[in-house]
Amino acid sequence: MKGRKIAYGRIIGLVLTAVVVCFGIPYAIRLKKIYNGEIIANIPDPDKYPVMGVDVSRYQGQIQWPVIEEQNITFAFIKATEGSSHQDPRFAENWKEVQKTNIYAGAYHFFSFESSGETQAQNFIATVGDLEETNLPPVIDLEFYGDYSSTPLSRKETQEILNALLKNLENYYHVKPIIYTTTRAYYHYILGGGYGAYPLWFRNTYQEPVVNWSFWQYSDQGKLAGYDGIQRDHTEMYIDLNVYRSSYEAFLEEFSLPETAAETLDHDEEKEEKENRT
Repeated sequence: MKGRKIAYGRIIGLVLTAVVVCFGIPYAIRLKKIYNGEIIANIPDPDKYPVMGVDVSRYQGQIQWPVIEEQNITFAFIKATEGSSHQDPRFAENWKEVQKTNIYAGAYHFFSFESSGETQAQNFIATVGDLEETNLPPVIDLEFYGDYSSTPLSRKETQEILNALLKNLENYYHVKPIIYTTTRAYYHYILGGGYGAYPLWFRNTYQEPVVNWSFWQYSDQGKLAGYDGIQRDHTEMYIDLNVYRSSYEAFLEEFSLPETAAETLDHDEEKEEKENRT
């Protein structure tokens, strides 16, 4: 019996049509570029997403923030706390040193399924303190860990903790916290939970997320100069890489951030050059 030729072009066409219906034309165009080998699925287009950032914790060891800044890094999220009592041992140093650069810094809290939202908020506030005008909003890192990966806490119980944590941080800082989440945690706890007003930081190391994200963590195996990664028990060679969803101007506007001194100087020099030409 003669084999039937598979119409791959037709199949791809049907897939793209379905994607357009579900997610829109821009995502379909990106999918076609991935299929044609024009772009890599998990690497952001630098023209579309020029605002780059990192997120760090004690695992990156001692960090030279001016060196990080020189590698086109605009923002950084730094681990501050976890649960109701743990503080990252590198946070105080990182938080102090990053403020000496033009990097916009935010502090993040690793969500615990095992303690109340109120006590977790207290831990974060006591550790981080007040924020400067160049700081990003607080971040809640919601993901599975330990036994909760195989036996997740219920949606209701988790949202009760999360809602209290969000409320307490928002009341103190007068800004909506950013929610960091993985695909699995997003569909378990965030989707349909009434969190649409909170900026979303989404982890997906395989492809661009299809949800409405503000930040995308696209790699947990990035390599930059400026950190030693030396720990007591191991050496960490990688650093997490992220992008913001739009332009630099949109980034500043969304989080009510002022231009850094360096950016202001650049704009003044551009203005002066333009005036000299005229």
